Amino acid sequence: MNEKRKRILIFTDLDGTLLDSQDYSFDEALPALEKVRQRGIPLVLCSSKTRAELEFYQGRLNIDEPFVSENGGALFVPWGYFDREPKGSEKRGRYLVLEFGIPYQKIREGFSEVAAKLGVKPIGFGDLEAEEISSILNLSIAEARLAQEREYDEAFYFPQKPNQEQIELAEKQFSQHGLRLTTGGKLFHLHGDHDKGRVVASLIQTYKDNWTDEFMTIGLGDSLNDLSLLEAVDIPVLLKKEDGSYQEEIPGELKVHKTSQTGPRGWNQAILELLERLDPDAG
Repeated sequence: MNEKRKRILIFTDLDGTLLDSQDYSFDEALPALEKVRQRGIPLVLCSSKTRAELEFYQGRLNIDEPFVSENGGALFVPWGYFDREPKGSEKRGRYLVLEFGIPYQKIREGFSEVAAKLGVKPIGFGDLEAEEISSILNLSIAEARLAQEREYDEAFYFPQKPNQEQIELAEKQFSQHGLRLTTGGKLFHLHGDHDKGRVVASLIQTYKDNWTDEFMTIGLGDSLNDLSLLEAVDIPVLLKKEDGSYQEEIPGELKVHKTSQTGPRGWNQAILELLERLDPDAG
């Protein structure tokens, strides 16, 4: 290997990024995914999805890498993946788990208490049957059940679209319970004091503890709950949204690479361009 060539790590959001926001397909990203596979580049999923959902997508993508669930609620590392294990992790089944979130039951208690006081009542996944979640998100019933297996984050929505003042009021009320409100693609999320970036930074340090080579990190996302992920990597990539816009609250000083395409097509475009730029001799 050329001594100046750096290894590459990719951290990616799923919905609206690697996955199409409507049908959850990643077919348009297959050329870039094949390049990533050929070059042995770790592809780390960082999503608001649950552990069960991420295991499902790890299978569909045919990868067995660490992943970050529920907006940074926990890091799951396959047992034996690293020689030097993540500090503070504990063995659970086939994973080493490093928790950053608070238990779902505590989140639900705060959610229910605040929801009763708000003028625009939110509805959480804990209030719904799998069939209702399936209808809202265009998921199969089986996938909706995976989305119900929440551990660190409550996904919710407002039946009537709230204005900014109402969102800020909800945010303030939740914060009094030690909970944070973040915005994803289709849903709001309620969780403890954690985010994707904090977990990604911890995982990057673990890679540094295990790799002797220098490496470059790429992060891809499309929503405000991806901001901390984009801030944690060397090359942040912001995906265009389906309506043609970009997430407005991404600060200008964060020099993001913006895609001209949306979803998996934009993901494919960005990864192929970056791999050619960073490692043109790899083929």
